[in-house]
Amino acid sequence: MKKLTIVTVMLLISNLGFGQDFHFSQFYASPLNLNPALTGSTELTRVGVNYRKQWPGLSYDFNAYSAYFDHYSYDLNSGFGIIVNSFQEANMRINTSDISFLYAYNLRVAESWNFRLGGQGSWVRRSAKLDNLVFGDQVDLFNRTVNQSSIDLIPDFEPNGYVDISFGALVNNDYMWLGGSAHHINRPNLSFFPDNEAGFLPMKWSVHGGFNFPLGANDYFGSKYDNQASLLLNYKKQGPFQQMDIAMQALYGTVIGGLGYRGIPGLRNMPNQDSIITMFGVNLENGMVIGYSYDFMISNIGYQTRGAHEISFRYQFLMGDPRSRNQRNRVLKCFKYMM
Repeated sequence: MKKLTIVTVMLLISNLGFGQDFHFSQFYASPLNLNPALTGSTELTRVGVNYRKQWPGLSYDFNAYSAYFDHYSYDLNSGFGIIVNSFQEANMRINTSDISFLYAYNLRVAESWNFRLGGQGSWVRRSAKLDNLVFGDQVDLFNRTVNQSSIDLIPDFEPNGYVDISFGALVNNDYMWLGGSAHHINRPNLSFFPDNEAGFLPMKWSVHGGFNFPLGANDYFGSKYDNQASLLLNYKKQGPFQQMDIAMQALYGTVIGGLGYRGIPGLRNMPNQDSIITMFGVNLENGMVIGYSYDFMISNIGYQTRGAHEISFRYQFLMGDPRSRNQRNRVLKCFKYMM
């Protein structure tokens, strides 16, 4: 019965997940997934990789992979990027992969203020193998067993693909950033049955931002690091679902530590308290940032899922000779290690 309960819960969660995007706890470490306007936001060249393993305590878990590259052109005041994502759900073997091309234009509205507007075009491919589905005629409640065969025929689902369009905007200075994004504005049909009118992916709206608090230089050991603390927020809504991510992090020397919360406490109709998130990372002088986070589940799903593990890697550098085109060899302070 315990295994049957887990399978039932996984099926319900997976069905809900059909129309919902996968998320990263380190949303700030996956900037191109967060907002197309963040393409080229560091005004450097940047590569990054993200990996998330969710609910490893269950027989079937969820895995997400993401890799991106973006570059800022000072001649064009523009950022160009590409991102490849893959999401795998083990129970029904639902695989979703996409490749996206992004562009963002940077308009300097004041000496230290920037307004960025970005767009994203994606090609998405989905496939599924529903061999692990359990139908009602397979469950024997009296003997507490699950039969291997069913009279229901499971059709072969052919992989399908669709185009996905997203936009975003961002305003920032050296110490804060505030942005908004709209994903899936064309509401693509992701159903394996072309005639299914209920398979349209709902739009996802997101508002996010961050603020840095300078903590001064640390020369206790003879070093000159610009220490800082950061408050990060991300609110997202997709269909009837909504969620808030709040994180507080601090950079001290080369060490990054933080604590976050995901959920919306006090929501009457749909209680949503998901996770407490701990994070640890390092910010190296060569432009490399490595982070690890763990989600402690506080929802009704409970500790049995064993939360989620997440790893992020980013490397940012200046491409070309900064003297040839009056480029600035720096990273905007608000994105020093967060983006």
